[in-house]
Amino acid sequence: MPCSLLAVCRYETNKLVRIQSVKLGSLKWILNGTILLVICIMMLWNKKYQEFDLVVSSVTTKVKGVAQTHVPDVGDVVWDEADYGGTSQSKNSFFVMTNVIVTKRQTQGTCPEGPRNGRACRTDKDCERGAWDKQSHGIQTGSCVKFDVLRKTCEVSAWCPVETRTNPPRPALLAAAENFTVLIKNNIKFPAFNFIRRNILPWMDVGYLKHCQRANDSLCPIFRLGDIVREAGEKFSEMAIEGGVMGIQIKWDCNLDYFMGRCLPKYSFRRLDEKESNKTLYPGHNFRYARYRTEKGLEERTLYKAFGIRFDVIVFGQAGRFSFIQLIIYIGSTLCYYALTTMIIDWLIGTSCYSAEVGQNLSEKKVELVEDKNGCILCVSYVDENHLRLVKRSQKKSLQDIKPKSLQCRKEDSIHLRAVLSLPDDGVDQAAKADRPRPSPPRWCKCGSCAASPHHQEELCCRHSEGPCISSSPLFGQLVLHRPLLEAVLLYRNPFAPVGRTADLRHCAYEQYVKWRFGFPPEESHPAIPSCCVWRVREEYPSPDGKYSGFEPARTMNLQTCSNSDQ
Repeated sequence: MPCSLLAVCRYETNKLVRIQSVKLGSLKWILNGTILLVICIMMLWNKKYQEFDLVVSSVTTKVKGVAQTHVPDVGDVVWDEADYGGTSQSKNSFFVMTNVIVTKRQTQGTCPEGPRNGRACRTDKDCERGAWDKQSHGIQTGSCVKFDVLRKTCEVSAWCPVETRTNPPRPALLAAAENFTVLIKNNIKFPAFNFIRRNILPWMDVGYLKHCQRANDSLCPIFRLGDIVREAGEKFSEMAIEGGVMGIQIKWDCNLDYFMGRCLPKYSFRRLDEKESNKTLYPGHNFRYARYRTEKGLEERTLYKAFGIRFDVIVFGQAGRFSFIQLIIYIGSTLCYYALTTMIIDWLIGTSCYSAEVGQNLSEKKVELVEDKNGCILCVSYVDENHLRLVKRSQKKSLQDIKPKSLQCRKEDSIHLRAVLSLPDDGVDQAAKADRPRPSPPRWCKCGSCAASPHHQEELCCRHSEGPCISSSPLFGQLVLHRPLLEAVLLYRNPFAPVGRTADLRHCAYEQYVKWRFGFPPEESHPAIPSCCVWRVREEYPSPDGKYSGFEPARTMNLQTCSNSDQ
């Protein structure tokens, strides 16, 4: 179809059906009000009217505390920040030692490997020179030497003596670390709003930081380590033995609107590692480090296997500020919810929960069917059946042989029938011409009066089973062929139209047959007139040139391809 400017300059809108009902109107406003209330609550609860930005942060920590412990083979030791803080700190985390295994005076040399990590042997043949595995402390020399009175192990070249103890002391040596404190300094920024803040608020002075306690002040940035572990649901004395990983979560949920401005940190704690030894191969958290010294030209070291708790500071959150664009987007996205009102009310009406009559009327008013000419539905009425058949048109089978898609009851046009029967009878038998000799009927004909046709949609008989033809009945002549009746119908339509033209009478006869046999055909179908009736009407009102333009009922639109084209 060619495109034109007139086709572009066109406005189209939806067709509405209005039902005057107090019940349905009240239900509509109740549903709309409920939807509006839910939308407003969700908008305020989730702050959908704001533009959001994620937090960008940095964290620094400072641990304070001193403890004195008795270390086996070492003696009494005082531990301060430099001792229990570990060798280094990763980003946004800090480590506090709570237990330790000390191996003193290690020097470079050869010594027997520990039985737990090394290889038991009897002779030097059991030891492989240069061998090493991930559990060893050194490189095997190939010699088998005594480890103690009863056992022999392969000799290794390593820092000797090797570390022999693997299980940490119980209870933990630095259990007093429970009372250590940590100051967390967290600086945040929301780049989209150029907003900067820190967890040490402007009104927090030195005096406040000296005396604040988390027990009565949730904004205090100084935390006791025992309180952190306790709020995470753990016991510090148990966790201190093998160590672990704790998470300190700082959530920033900021509202930067002028009247409701609020941006304060919220702290929470949880354990991040698997705490039960029977569920993991390497429970807790530990690492080794050494302190070296040189005495009389000989380098030696003290090896520490440190067990402790690593605290990871996790900062997350977002800030929101009013945005007119976000408000418009939210309103636009929620307008579709009002379609629920139409869906619910249409469902109530369509399922006859309200009124079957109202549902039928709504369907007829609201739904306008547009037929596809390639998928046309034909309506068939047999004289020996009381219902109408809806049949799909086929290009390969005759209409008589196609199985029906569905069956529907016939709606009688009683007004038309009474008007026709009230007309006077002129006494002429219009059905007499049906007895004229015709060619032998085709195989699909059941009444013996049909004629062959090149179109499959015209191969239809008035009967489904063998019997007399409907065109031979006196009523056919009175309702379909009666000339005074047809002229009266034509004059009723147009009082000044010329009456007596054969083509007009023939087409009017087709209409009279449709109203008689089909009443009110279904909206989605096209009435099909049997071949025997078509030929009987043609015989009564023939075309002078023997050509027929076809007939299309006035109430059926866009069905030209589905009509009997030779009528």
